[in-house]
Amino acid sequence: MITEVILPKLGQTMEDGVLVEWIKQEGDPVSRGDLLFTVESDKATLDVEATARGFLRKVLVPAGETVPVLTVVALITREADEDISDYGAPGRGSAAQPEDAGPRPADAAAEPPPSDPGTGRIFASPRARKTAREKGVELEMVTGTGPNGRIVEKDVLQHVASQPIATPMAKAAPPAKATPMAAKTAAAAGVDLAQVTGTGVSGRIMRADVQAAAPLPHPAEASAVERQPMTGLRGIIAQRMSASHAETAPVTLVTEADATELVKVRDGLKATVSEEWGFAPGYNDLLGLIVARALGEFPYMNARLSHSVSGEGAEIERLPAVNLGIAVDTDRGLLVPVIRGAGSKGLRALGTEFRTLMERARAGKSLPDDLTGGTFTITNLGMYDIDAFTPLINLPEAAILGAGRIQPKPVVRGDEIVVRQMWTLSLVFDHRLVDGAPAARFLQRVKQLVENPYLMVG
Repeated sequence: MITEVILPKLGQTMEDGVLVEWIKQEGDPVSRGDLLFTVESDKATLDVEATARGFLRKVLVPAGETVPVLTVVALITREADEDISDYGAPGRGSAAQPEDAGPRPADAAAEPPPSDPGTGRIFASPRARKTAREKGVELEMVTGTGPNGRIVEKDVLQHVASQPIATPMAKAAPPAKATPMAAKTAAAAGVDLAQVTGTGVSGRIMRADVQAAAPLPHPAEASAVERQPMTGLRGIIAQRMSASHAETAPVTLVTEADATELVKVRDGLKATVSEEWGFAPGYNDLLGLIVARALGEFPYMNARLSHSVSGEGAEIERLPAVNLGIAVDTDRGLLVPVIRGAGSKGLRALGTEFRTLMERARAGKSLPDDLTGGTFTITNLGMYDIDAFTPLINLPEAAILGAGRIQPKPVVRGDEIVVRQMWTLSLVFDHRLVDGAPAARFLQRVKQLVENPYLMVG
């Protein structure tokens, strides 16, 4: 008996994942609940357990590969020596027929490749996708003959064979198209695609063509360069930060708040409730409480931009619940755990939940919904001796608040110069959703609550 191991969908937004590491190896015995492999989504690294007992007979997707969710990645058999040579033959199930499936009926041959109507994703086997990338073939142009019209490798090869062979012409032909990866590689390396000879189908420029045309670095430089692929979480961060920079109309407001009383409150709490609560309240906790309170008073800041249901332009959505994101630095990169319903939580509840979310994020064990659904974000770099900075808005939110370090400064109070604990706060907001004066009133209220923390009582 063969049991297929699939890459599970670990969250509503997950479409594919990187198979990071196989914990079990081919031939190893497995029981239900045993850890089989780890997978990295755009949110976190998660463990996948076995759902059947037996032996890990065959690994179909090696570590390091990125595959769509629900892809069969391995086979588990009941017996250690069970024959799996007929795996993929007719009658073994649609997922078990990645490359050997028979042709579809003739009347289905002209149908377009199958896709998920909700996402537009083309269904194709991993080998078909790999071959398509190598040959420079767009899967949208390929007719699938696998189960339910799934594209298999032979479909890609047949498509390649059916393309006309380019012949020399007296007049220069227009530049051949490049694959998306080739275009990105060319842009990064400063290569002019017009000077590159493509080796793909119909002269399509492949990534390898660009790499071959790129100027070679000096041997000493090449050996010293450390390269990190922009994949996994790093790739997701790059995409989202680029989108924020390109799509928003950001404006930054900066204010300096006198945090002397807030420092006293924090010191007092640290001395009196740390043992009872199990943690010493920090400035992130206090600022989170202050911001959640201010967002309740200024709901236009607790908003996001979304496309209209009618399709006519966009809409500003003012959200009833304050779901507060607090940025966390992890070994994998920047993550933003979300405290849901922060506007109705007290300091103890808010701090407890934040620590639970932060621990999971730093351990790479965030749950799929830990990092989604935020309505406003706080990011604090004060612990790194940063005075002020301009953070990027966490789309689709309307704004983000950056906090620098709290430090003693001489300030004028009446006719005297006194030393006070000053805190620089930077509010970056999307001017498409909020105008300058309303945003300034919100930041002014945050400053008032920092300077007079007793206003949050009652």
